[in-house]
Amino acid sequence: MKNKNFYKRLFEIIPGFLTWATLLTLFVLAFIKPLWVAIFVITFDIYWVIRVSYLTTLLLFAYRKLEKEKGTDWTGKCRSAGSQNGLEFGNIYHAVLFPSYKEGLDILTPSIQALENANYPKDKIIVVLSVEERAGEEAWKNAAALQEAHGKNFFGFLITRHPDGIPGEIKVKGANATWGARVLKDLLDSKNIDYGHVIMSCFDADTCAEKEYFGCLAYHFLTNPRRFQSSYQPIPVYNNNIWHARSIGRILELSSSFMQMIETMRLEKFVTFSSHSMSFKTLVDVGYWPVDMISDDSVIYWKCFLYFHGDYTVIPMYVTVSMDVATGKTILETMAKQYRQKRRWAWGVENFPYLMLGYMDENSRIPLRKKIRRALNILESHYTWAIWAIIITFIAPLPIILGGGLFRQTAIGYNLPGVSVMLFYISLFTILICIFITMRLLPPRPKDVKRTKSILMIAQWLLSPVVAALLGSTPAIDAQTRLMLGRYMGFQVTEKSREK
Repeated sequence: MKNKNFYKRLFEIIPGFLTWATLLTLFVLAFIKPLWVAIFVITFDIYWVIRVSYLTTLLLFAYRKLEKEKGTDWTGKCRSAGSQNGLEFGNIYHAVLFPSYKEGLDILTPSIQALENANYPKDKIIVVLSVEERAGEEAWKNAAALQEAHGKNFFGFLITRHPDGIPGEIKVKGANATWGARVLKDLLDSKNIDYGHVIMSCFDADTCAEKEYFGCLAYHFLTNPRRFQSSYQPIPVYNNNIWHARSIGRILELSSSFMQMIETMRLEKFVTFSSHSMSFKTLVDVGYWPVDMISDDSVIYWKCFLYFHGDYTVIPMYVTVSMDVATGKTILETMAKQYRQKRRWAWGVENFPYLMLGYMDENSRIPLRKKIRRALNILESHYTWAIWAIIITFIAPLPIILGGGLFRQTAIGYNLPGVSVMLFYISLFTILICIFITMRLLPPRPKDVKRTKSILMIAQWLLSPVVAALLGSTPAIDAQTRLMLGRYMGFQVTEKSREK
């Protein structure tokens, strides 16, 4: 492709340019044309009322489906399904990959134990623990200890060190995951196991799968006639340390879970996130995860999307995988961890230039309508993420403050507070829904946690407007600005801790 670097930089600039152009224009116009800004704010608030109402409805539908499928004996359903599209339950293997950095045994052991507790034959599960070489000897000793303690319980338990400084790689999780997948490939070759019979699950080191996860995954894989053109996405929850985490961390992580539940109801926008699964055959065919991008969990979807010329989907699974809330010893430390984590997630905006360059490939046979729709999906999601909290919290009051008494006597000035109040009431209803679902999804209260903590789990949602103002849009603006200026981020590992 000619001028690839030019187009790459152009597409990297577009998201940040749109965000800054919107915010700066509104801020300037608030001083010189407050009426124009008021009209925009009213329009935006009405749009946001409709959007929040719509998303809240989808959240309720997703939760209802999660409750409906809870307790399903998925492994039993697999056994009774018989042969499906040339595949039988007894021929399916699960490969579970844990790319690890410096996570200790307190983090890794529960993740392995969750596999042992799964309602699924362990002789069909292969564990791959891929440790970064730069993590040092302590990380390798932990991996060897886990292999010694748990290896006999599975079909295979591989541990490997991902070498540092491989040409073409940067320090990202995708590079470690790709190394681990290649080691697994060697094992499958030695055992003459068909790649098409293996489902690869790429988990964060702290991911604990629920008991029916692998049965549910196997059933969807078995009964899907397009199994090689699909990824499989569970619902992430952050229950591992939720009772001991700071309130700000809990609100942000719970909000992430709710957004993922909502996304399961919007299949046209659904993309893999965090811990996910796919056919190992497909993973090999597309060349594994990118080794030079941060957003490995979502970009692997777009890589498959381009490889199959747009004919690739994500199948939602209404089972949960549990991870850790990013929390610290103090509120400021927790906010810093959460900010860095959300900024890394917001770096998923790099998928936009990746996808646009993929569209420009001469071999691309994706229909034009689908190209436009999917590109706009990425752009719209990151754009609204970056602007919504800033507009609602900081720009919306400016016309009233700067417009003076004459402006407040106009119809627009008179109605502006009313629209904001309507948005407040809709948001309050959404918060009540979130409280209800939060209490339903919480794990049992640990013995060392006081009963009054249950009240705090409800009261914490009073902080949500403050959290939204401080950490709602700023991580996304930060990520888009860095990408726009060519100041590329490195992969920042979120330190995991189970301290009480």
